[in-house]
Amino acid sequence: MVNWWKKSVVYQIYPQSYKDTTGSGMGDLNGIIEKLPYLVKLGIDVIWLNPIYQSPLVDNGYDISDYYQINPVYGTMKHLERLLEEAHQLGIKIVMDLVVNHTSDQHEWFIKSAESRDNEYSDYYIWIDPKEDGSEPTDWGSTFGGSAWEYVESRGQYYLHLFAKEQPDLNWENPKVREAVYQMMDFWFKKGIDGFRMDVISLISKRQDWPMALPGAVYTKSYYVGASNGPRVHEFLQEMNRKVLSKYDIMTVGETANTTVEQAILYTDPKREELNMVFHFDHMHLDYGRFGKFSDVRFKMSDLRNVMSEWQDKLEGRGWSSLYWSNHDQPRAVTRFGNDLFYRVESAKMLGTLLHMMKGTPYIYQGEEIGMRNVPFEDLEHYQDIETFATIDEMMAAGADREYIKRSVFLKSRDNARTPMPWTAKEKFGFTTGTPWIDFSPDNSKINVEQALADENSVFYHYRKLIKLRKEYEVIIDGVYELLNPNDSAVYGYTRTLNRQKLIVICSFTENKVNYEIPQELAGAKLLLSNYTTSAQCLAQKTELSPYEALIYLI
Repeated sequence: MVNWWKKSVVYQIYPQSYKDTTGSGMGDLNGIIEKLPYLVKLGIDVIWLNPIYQSPLVDNGYDISDYYQINPVYGTMKHLERLLEEAHQLGIKIVMDLVVNHTSDQHEWFIKSAESRDNEYSDYYIWIDPKEDGSEPTDWGSTFGGSAWEYVESRGQYYLHLFAKEQPDLNWENPKVREAVYQMMDFWFKKGIDGFRMDVISLISKRQDWPMALPGAVYTKSYYVGASNGPRVHEFLQEMNRKVLSKYDIMTVGETANTTVEQAILYTDPKREELNMVFHFDHMHLDYGRFGKFSDVRFKMSDLRNVMSEWQDKLEGRGWSSLYWSNHDQPRAVTRFGNDLFYRVESAKMLGTLLHMMKGTPYIYQGEEIGMRNVPFEDLEHYQDIETFATIDEMMAAGADREYIKRSVFLKSRDNARTPMPWTAKEKFGFTTGTPWIDFSPDNSKINVEQALADENSVFYHYRKLIKLRKEYEVIIDGVYELLNPNDSAVYGYTRTLNRQKLIVICSFTENKVNYEIPQELAGAKLLLSNYTTSAQCLAQKTELSPYEALIYLI
């Protein structure tokens, strides 16, 4: 089978925030169909849809109550079939989210499992007896705060939930669970989808000795203790590949929290027959603080360069990389890694340049292609995200200052990525005729698709050019990565080499003008793309870079 996903650019759609065609305030499948021409214009190859399955939406669809049904807020199976048909006719593939570490507590499996210890579904989830004093079996903590264990009177046991209590973890040790999952995956492949993004797939195998956390900890996030990269995870994925994945020409990407590059090779080495690629989080952790992700710490470019280079270098010839700046779980890239106040357009283009010229499959999160920034909500009450609420409670309990809390939430809340997609500058910004499920960003009047398409120098058209370059030059797909000037404090430069072609990428991370010097043998390369109109057509050995300038040259 052809590895088409290596040459693809993926566009991630958060369905409930993309385009509403019914006035419900929630985006829907018809809205995605309506905007397919826009995505064709951008030039992307694959759409990744966040969950559209039946769900009570406690965690915005990552709590699935029926894997075989479409949530009515998004439409019907007929609508999905039409989306598949029209996208495929336009040369766009569709990848869906696979959420099988856990289900909703309203899933039929869990409802029956909770009834007794002796029924067909009793072992579909992870149930453990209380300690002698009746307390939780371990001190494992939920990602959304508090204990990862919830007591159920009818069984006299606790069930494990690494996320919300409404998201009980499936017991992958049970072969019947695995077979049920594989049957469901097979259903969707036969329906015509082109792959899966696998939610927290590195957590499906738990240590069965249920280790306790560090002494003195109240609750330690479970994936730090005994859930990440568990003892049987590769066995399970190889079984999944053998029974389902290998039968279809599809794309797979696993979300693998707490995974090193060495562990990522185990998931992605083609010889092991598991997944095509994984999402890692090393570059997402560079600005963590005392409350983890929710902090006002600013990343250091040198740390970012080291992380990105490590993954490029170590995966070379052994695995494949997923390239991303943002998604539905992360804040907006231009706020986090660029300068969204004075150089929003320039730094958004720079970040796109740096990422899309690397080796791997790039992912664009909706709105990234028009330079959307974090949403400047005035009050904490505007936020909707379950993780954000849990962290606000945690910070308040720890005595954090309200202004610090507000700033940390502004910088890191998942809601930054979830506000409605702004299509126009008009009333309700072309997203809905009703009341949106989450507030609009005040930026929408100036940052919207209509404005981007009308400006030939917009972020949109720069992304379009980046995608076009990936289709024209094999060196961008298969070239070997090599870092330039590893000690430079302001500029991230690298080359990609394939046969007689060498690509040179130079990206400034500062608002000041700086000088950058390259090896003599690279001088004279021709300019392919820049985020400034004044860049030199031929690369000089010493170059003066404007704020957040991005350059791509080719020898």
